[in-house]
Amino acid sequence: MPGKKYLSEQAATLLRFAKATTDPDIAAGFLAKAADLSARSEAAPDASPKAPDVEQPEGQLPR
Repeated sequence: MPGKKYLSEQAATLLRFAKATTDPDIAAGFLAKAADLSARSEAAPDASPKAPDVEQPEGQLPR
């Protein structure tokens, strides 16, 4: 499943296409697909890496 970032970028691209076209039917199709991708991005997992949880042993200072 694609992550939030990918889906958001694709939706933004479709919005730019909708703005650039002069055919209202094509623009409506781009807008509908962008709305679908935007809704899917809200439910998608965030694929950005997360820092691991690290505990320092008792009595040692981090370097």
